[in-house]
Amino acid sequence: MIGYIKGTVEYMDAESIILEANNVGFRILVPQSYQGVRVHLGDEVQIFTFMSVREDDITLFGFLTQEELEVYKLLLTVSGIGPKAALGVLSYLEPDALRLAVLTDDDKTIAKAPGIGKKTAQKIILELKDKFDLEDVIKQESETFTVETTDTEAISDAVQALVSLGYSNSDSLKAVRKAASSGEGHDSESLLKAALKLLF
Repeated sequence: MIGYIKGTVEYMDAESIILEANNVGFRILVPQSYQGVRVHLGDEVQIFTFMSVREDDITLFGFLTQEELEVYKLLLTVSGIGPKAALGVLSYLEPDALRLAVLTDDDKTIAKAPGIGKKTAQKIILELKDKFDLEDVIKQESETFTVETTDTEAISDAVQALVSLGYSNSDSLKAVRKAASSGEGHDSESLLKAALKLLF
């Protein structure tokens, strides 16, 4: 199996690039969000690849980071999600955004991805929820909170406290997220109190 390819982007269209490496042009399907934004003609890039082999077709799917490739492979484990559908999800949602949507049961956001309806979005949430790390999502979320004095540790402690009280990961994260962004608390104790009020 090809782990990655390093080369020059010689051609781009709506869904793929041709990467020249050692005088061989590899056609690789990539997320649409790459086109002209993260990848440009003439760029020297390293693309991590997944090879899909069928009776009448061999296709390379590629990503700029190992993380994106790993999330892509997780999407392929969801029943009913094929290689192109999984690529469509990552064309619309970056890995952190997908993790957040899954752990907060946000099927509406996932359903906006090309070729993904509400039922499929719900299936993605159901089958991937246990495979994503809540800590990673908390860290990513803490960077987007409007209250700069709220740190990652306080957010994490408040979420974990709610989980230990019997609340789900998604409900806990939603409540702490709302409490932090509204400025109701900056340390774990005040965040926890504010989140509990929202949950009652």
